[in-house]
Amino acid sequence: MSAFAKRLFDIFVALSLGVILMPVVIAFALLIAISDGPPVFYVSERMRTPDRSFRLWKLRTMRTDLQDSGVTGGDKADRITPIGHILRKLRLDEIPQLWNVLRGDMSLVGPRPPLPHYVERYPKIYGPVLQSRPGVTGLATLVFHRHEERLLSHCKTPQETEETYVRVCIPRKARLDQIYANNRSLRLDIWILWQTLRKILPC
Repeated sequence: MSAFAKRLFDIFVALSLGVILMPVVIAFALLIAISDGPPVFYVSERMRTPDRSFRLWKLRTMRTDLQDSGVTGGDKADRITPIGHILRKLRLDEIPQLWNVLRGDMSLVGPRPPLPHYVERYPKIYGPVLQSRPGVTGLATLVFHRHEERLLSHCKTPQETEETYVRVCIPRKARLDQIYANNRSLRLDIWILWQTLRKILPC
């Protein structure tokens, strides 16, 4: 699949889903504002390429902590709001990333965009991974996401979360991301999107 065809596919699907899901975003944004207060969005710096970052948008699922850093593990579980639990379970917090797709920061399917400090620390891993445009979902998300959540949920300190993520999660996800990069096609993208939807809403 050419980069041009993939981009056209991304724009068409992101626009279509954006129109359909806009009422969902508005409804949850109002619920967050009423129950937890502003901000309703969580904005995080992520890497588009090894040397280019962008601002990733999500619906906020956790109480704000200005000292927050790194991935989410069991050490942050008490910060997840009641609405946040629903959003995370159904991955509805990811919907605003359709805006990132339309901007060209992300694709619908690709490796999940990493935090800058991981790219700085592990350039040999993320150099090849970020040859593909980051995605809202991807092969690594489809295969490893639930297992990663379970692994990190048992971590009780930021240090334990970081060690587990670096030692176990990063290498496994990178291997899956490389498998995707070596085999990507429109058919594979459609299959990953469909399987992701099935995992969220079993049918």
